[in-house]
Parts: sequence; C-alpha cells; structure tokens
Amino acid sequence: MGKEKKKGESGAATHFVSRNQALKKLQLSLPDFRRLCILKGIYPVEPKNKKKVNKGSTAFKTYYYYKDIQWIAHEPILNKFREFKVFLRKLKKAIGKEEPGTAERLEENKPVYTLDHIVRERYPTFIDAVRDLDDALSMLFLFSIMPQTDKIKAEIVRECRRLAVEFQHYIMASKSLRKVFFSIKGIYFQADIHGQQVTWISPYNFCQETPTDVDFRVMLTFVDFYKTMVGFINFKLYHEQNMFYPPKLVESGNTNSDNTYCAESETKDEVLAALNHSLQSIQTVEEVPEVDEFPVDSDSEDAEAIKESKAEEESLERLKHLFKECKFFLSREVPREVLVFMIRCFSGDVSWDSTVAIGSTYSETDDSITHQIVDRPTQGHCFLSRYYVQPQWIADSINSRKLLPVEDYFPGVSLPPHLSPFVQEQEGDYIPPERQAMLDQENKEEEEEKEANDEEELTREEKQLAIAAMPRKDRKLFDKIMYSKKKKRSQVRKLENKRKAYDEEKATKKLKSS
Repeated sequence: MGKEKKKGESGAATHFVSRNQALKKLQLSLPDFRRLCILKGIYPVEPKNKKKVNKGSTAFKTYYYYKDIQWIAHEPILNKFREFKVFLRKLKKAIGKEEPGTAERLEENKPVYTLDHIVRERYPTFIDAVRDLDDALSMLFLFSIMPQTDKIKAEIVRECRRLAVEFQHYIMASKSLRKVFFSIKGIYFQADIHGQQVTWISPYNFCQETPTDVDFRVMLTFVDFYKTMVGFINFKLYHEQNMFYPPKLVESGNTNSDNTYCAESETKDEVLAALNHSLQSIQTVEEVPEVDEFPVDSDSEDAEAIKESKAEEESLERLKHLFKECKFFLSREVPREVLVFMIRCFSGDVSWDSTVAIGSTYSETDDSITHQIVDRPTQGHCFLSRYYVQPQWIADSINSRKLLPVEDYFPGVSLPPHLSPFVQEQEGDYIPPERQAMLDQENKEEEEEKEANDEEELTREEKQLAIAAMPRKDRKLFDKIMYSKKKKRSQVRKLENKRKAYDEEKATKKLKSS
C-alpha cells in the first residue's frame, strides 16, 4: 500500500500557497514581494473553502495561486532585487568608513532593471494594452501634478507629465475625444482608440498637501510599470498617425519670444505642454483609394445597417470639427490646460494672455475672436464682437455634439445642469426634466432627419425607375456620361491630394527657413 497522504497534501490545498510560504520560497522581503506581484499582475485570491486549504484552520491568511508563485520564481528581476540589496549594503559600509570614492563608484554601477519584457508578457497584442489603458492614464495624470516630496521625486513627476502631454497631443491630432464630464473628483475624458472606449480622469490642479495615510511605495510601483506601458503605446500611436516620436513641434515665429519666460533648453518642453502648437508629421503622399459602391436592396437589413453606419460617420465627422468656425480666448481665471485640450480636439483655435503662460498665439484684442471663456460674473471691459461664456458651455456642446445656445452660459447666469454623458437611461429610470427635454429635442431632430431621408430616398427611387425605363440607346449614352463624370471626379481628387501634400511640404520648408 502507498503512503497515506496527510491533511492539506492533496486536492484544493495544493492549488494555493500562503503569503508567508511564498516569501520563504522566493527568499524575498514583503515590500519586494508586493512590488514583484504588482509588476507581474499577480493578486491575492480567496479560496472557496479555507478550511481545506489551511488544514482545518479558519485563521485569516492571504493566499496566492501556487502556479503564479512558481511562475514569478523564474523572473529575471528577482536577481536585480538581490543585487540591489547587496549594493545598498556595500554603499552603507562605504559611507560608514568615509570612503567617498568607493561610494561614488558604487553609485555609478547601481543595478537597474527594465520592464519591457513584462509589458510584452502581460499584453501580447497592442489592442490588449489599449483595453487596459484607463487606470494607467488616470495614475499618470495624477502624478503629473503631484508636489515633490521625499517619496515622490521630481524626475518621476516630470516623466509622468511628459507621457501625459504626449498622449494629449495624440488625441488632439487624431481627434478621437468623444465625451467630457466635470465632476467633484476631476474631469472625466473618454476617447475612441482603435474602437476601444478609453476613459481616464484628470484631477484639478489645485495646491494641496500630500495625504499621509497613502502608501506611496505601492502607488509608485504601479507608476513605474505604467510609465513603460504608456511609453510603448504612445510610440505606436504616434507612428500610426504619421508623427515623429518623440514629438517635434512645428516651428513658428511665436516660440522665439518665449525664451524670455524660461531657459532656452526648457522652451520646447514648455511649448509642448501648452498644447497650443501642432506637431510635425512625417511627410507621405498617399493616394486615397477609390471605393466601389455595390447596389444594395433598399428594403434589406444590410441597407439599413449601411445607412446607419453612414449617418454615424457623418455625425462623428461633424463632431471632430465642432469648433472649426470658433476662435477662443481664455481669461486668467479658467483652467487653461484642460480647455485648450478640449477645444483643439475639435478643430478650434484658442489662445490666452501671453503673461499667463507660454505658448499663446494671439492677444485678447484680436477682432476675429468669437468666444471668450470666463468664470467671473462681471467683466471690466467687453468686446461687442464676441460671446462671453462659462467653461461648462465647452463640455456641454461636446457631449451634445452641437454648439448649444450661448445665452444659457453667459457670465453670472445660473448654469443648466451638467449631466453626465456616461449615464445611459433605461426604461423605468428617473430622468431629470432637463435631460428629458434634451431627449425630446433629439427625438424630434431624428424624426425630421428621417422624414428628409425618406423624401430623398423616394426621389432616388424615382430616378432609378426613370433610368431603368430608358430605351437601350439612351441608356448606353447615359452610362457613358456617368462614367465620364466618375472618372473626372477621381482625377480631381488625385490632383487635390497632390496639391495638398505639396502645400504642406512648402509650408514646412518655409517655417524651417524662418
């Protein structure tokens, strides 16, 4: 007979391991173990039956899957952790013996590690990384405005700031922002990246003390991983958009005078962070492929789907250029960075007083300004050629996908409710009267559009019937005329694309020479 197995040596008990057992197996301290688990994406689990796992005991313990602990036992970073412990011991000894040369040499050869291989392990495809981008962006935007402390180094804040600004520039260039919401926690943004809805929160940039009840060691470990992850994503997104990475600013005459505000070496980073200047693109001449449209039965489901898809594309195209005809000026009291980001994502021009921050492009006295964003009930001097509106008008117009009436957002006016665009009302839910009025207006517009489309469809059907009823001789002549027109349109498009590429190349050369 075989040896009788003891309690806890078979079944579910072998699938789990306690934290203390994991520490003993990996020969790691608790902080290093936590750090490694965060980097590898391994988290504690709760066994269904604690008694079976813990040999009949119900005492509280933290458990992990045994296979996860076996997996991280072969992680190359483990050796780096051990090398770093040896380094700290030698450094402490050199400082104690007052040997500055030895300490300096040790500091130069300090063990370092990279997380590139872990990012590739956790996200086999690019779309997997995009799906997991929400928390990473929220963390980076948070740390990009954190004050420097003994735990949060200035280098970390600068790195988070750089990655956040690069990501914002991509969103502006691709015009992929879709929703905005001002909340108590901060400003929620949602963008459409590769068909994935990416949502992040940007905290308000207020001066506040760093909380003392937060374990920043854990948070900084997440930040360490997210910096590598977002760096990879930014690199991929920039090249898909035909932009240089690291980003290069389109040179303009305004940046030369900005050196009066900061050192010359810092001017580029400051202008980049202002979000008000475009980035250089990699010049490529691409011919737009001609898409053949096949006839589809107007009564089929495919025809309805195609019609809805076209309508959505047209709506998105209008949204991307929502502020194209608007020219904004920001007063001193409004949050500059988030408003610049929101306005430029939808093709708007924006500037501010040059004494407020670097990167302004025109002054308050510009006669072509259409809207001035203010947050004070009264203004000292008003220009009659522009509207004065509160910042909420920007967000509400974006969420409504149209320019809302400015009268409801004048300075000092009680603002309409700022409704969250992330809430989808279900049947039986309470709907605020203001939201109900908006829904009624949207339904009315949809019905009017549907009636117009029906009339257009009827006209199109009558035209098709008339073409079908043509004599054969006339039909051949009609087909030749339509083919000639189609060929001419194709040639015109090609010439327009070539001229556009030529003008852009000429403008870039002119800017570089100036």
